[in-house]
Amino acid sequence: MKKILVCEDEAAIRDFVVINLRRAGYEVVEADCGEMALQKYDEQGGDFDVAILDIMMPGIDGLQVCKELRNKNSGIGIIMLSARTQEMDKVTGLMLGADDYITKPFSPSELTARVDALYRRVSLAEQRVENNFKEELKSGIFTLNLRNRALMKNGKMIELTQVEFQIMEYFFSNPGVALDRTDILNHVWGEAYVGEEKIVDVNIRRLRMKVEDEPSNPKYIVTVWGLGYKWDT
Repeated sequence: MKKILVCEDEAAIRDFVVINLRRAGYEVVEADCGEMALQKYDEQGGDFDVAILDIMMPGIDGLQVCKELRNKNSGIGIIMLSARTQEMDKVTGLMLGADDYITKPFSPSELTARVDALYRRVSLAEQRVENNFKEELKSGIFTLNLRNRALMKNGKMIELTQVEFQIMEYFFSNPGVALDRTDILNHVWGEAYVGEEKIVDVNIRRLRMKVEDEPSNPKYIVTVWGLGYKWDT
């Protein structure tokens, strides 16, 4: 069964999320603080497809939980819950490894749509591993392994999140082509995505920190001003 860890300290919001995800067919494990979320993750052997984490919580906040979960599991899907005023926290969450964020208040349909989209990406990656999918894409000094969702640079492995992997796969499939931000957004997050386009820019910034020799002076993930980005090797 599709399994989700939900960490939210406000009982009313947590109940809302849990009820709607269970109606959508997910098995939900809930936690009311960051400490409990990490404890339940470990108790169940990390057997989760997706984690939904509130950013603002007493004690260990959602950002720290996100960082620790990502260090434990590069494949888990992570969605942050944030208030409209937490703009910098949203960006920080994405830089720490979150795949998406949902701004409060949100509707049941938006919640399930975001979770379903992320779950599909996680599930696809798991199927590739289970089926011993070994295909690789090569580009210059880089090799993208489609089975273990890893990027190799001169033989050195770079682990990628679900979103980072999909962006790199899109780049590798379109070398030297200027890709519009909207095209990247639609390809990775889906045409039904109702979030903000800047999520593309934050993930590009995170990818540059992983693949570039000088992230502030990128030569592989190049900005195409007024349009988007291109992969240049």
